[in-house]
Amino acid sequence: MPEHRGAGECVIALDVGGTGMKGALLDRDLKPLLTLRRPTPRAAGPDAVLAEIAATLGELADRATALGLTIRQAGVVVPGIVDEESARARYSANIGWRDLPLAEILAERTALPVTLGHDVRAGGYAESVLGAARGARDVLFVAIGTGIAAAVISDGRPVRAGGYAGELGHLVVEPGGAPCGCGNRGCLETVASASAVAAAYTARTGRAVEGADQVAALVEYGDPDARAVWQRAVDALAAALAVAGTLLAPELIVLGGGLAEADDLLLEPVRAALASQLTFQRRPRVVRAVLGDEAGCLGAGLYAWDATAPSTAKALAP
Repeated sequence: MPEHRGAGECVIALDVGGTGMKGALLDRDLKPLLTLRRPTPRAAGPDAVLAEIAATLGELADRATALGLTIRQAGVVVPGIVDEESARARYSANIGWRDLPLAEILAERTALPVTLGHDVRAGGYAESVLGAARGARDVLFVAIGTGIAAAVISDGRPVRAGGYAGELGHLVVEPGGAPCGCGNRGCLETVASASAVAAAYTARTGRAVEGADQVAALVEYGDPDARAVWQRAVDALAAALAVAGTLLAPELIVLGGGLAEADDLLLEPVRAALASQLTFQRRPRVVRAVLGDEAGCLGAGLYAWDATAPSTAKALAP
């Protein structure tokens, strides 16, 4: 995208995923002044990922200086168990961190003030302030991609619980089912994640597919095996959402991530299956996220701006 010179103040926002990083310089209106993407060197180990994050922050800082921008803060969001209050990455199965004071390390390496957050909670924050959940106070944002995680917003505030809240993908929906990377069996992730849907179709038919988007296309085409795999994922997701709805009573459920790109092919049957499982509970609307894969980066930017002026932070700020 074009670079904007002399735009005044900005924050650095960086969303670190298991395969790639999305970075941006954002002004106070969350308008991207510059964006970049870099691969996450996960295969090279956690130290290499940490070095690449620091290098990417440094590159963004250099670009900001070249554009005449004053950097107020850097916001970095990462996957796993993230304790925002102590600014530590407690655990990440994808990257390999354990109890890492990530914000402190990055601040030391880059000489930037760094705010740390969780990628899915950041995405939920962005959808609540800028996107599909704007104006709602009780929201469940669910990201369905390689894994499944959620951001919980209750009475207008995020539920963090030391970084452990929102692990919807590890609700057991098929007791004794397929082993999950968390060590349990039959977790929602093993049934309804994008990777699980693709793997289930391949196992059922012997025909390999590259991703869940191909299974979705086969569902629309009328492939009976694809429809069976898709319905199993829908039923599992609805069961997990019914549990979350009973406990948290969201007014709105926002589905994001790669699987949600199927739009009404996913949303319509999930709505129907969820409605069939609710009796007295509050009945949430189920909608698709609107910010796409930019949600995490925008959330990182919101965190960064909130850190510069806590008195102006919204009720949803961490």
